[in-house]
Amino acid sequence: MSPELDGWTLVIGPWCDPCDDETSDEMLRLCVDLSSRYGQAQAYYYGMQGDGSAWLIAEEGAVVRRYCETGVPDEDALFTLGQPLPLERSRRGELGLSPIWDESTRGSEAEDEWKWCGHEMAPEIAVTLGISPRGLTPQTPVCGTGLLAHTRRIH
Repeated sequence: MSPELDGWTLVIGPWCDPCDDETSDEMLRLCVDLSSRYGQAQAYYYGMQGDGSAWLIAEEGAVVRRYCETGVPDEDALFTLGQPLPLERSRRGELGLSPIWDESTRGSEAEDEWKWCGHEMAPEIAVTLGISPRGLTPQTPVCGTGLLAHTRRIH
């Protein structure tokens, strides 16, 4: 766990993936619980080697959005909750696609461009809604001390 960074505490590790088969339910519950206490909680996955992106946004004790784009359409569709975020809608509009879509259009040729865009969006969503570890600089306000937690081993 990081110290407070520009008002946010980051918890980083593989178990934070909001769309992992083994931990997704736990991550969903955790984000909902934390958001009921602190107003917002978010979880992200970003595969820097083209593995895709996923995001889970909870506010005031409720899931606002969970979405993943990892190239496994049937599995990705199972994790989708909530309506597209403003950034998702905007990006789809830039691509000439309807800002609202459903999973039945996932295999269409027009949606292929969105799939590749979605593969890269987690860091951008994080910055838009809060903070991203990739955007930290020496000028990022820091308060407190980080902690190292030993969690159960996965995989």
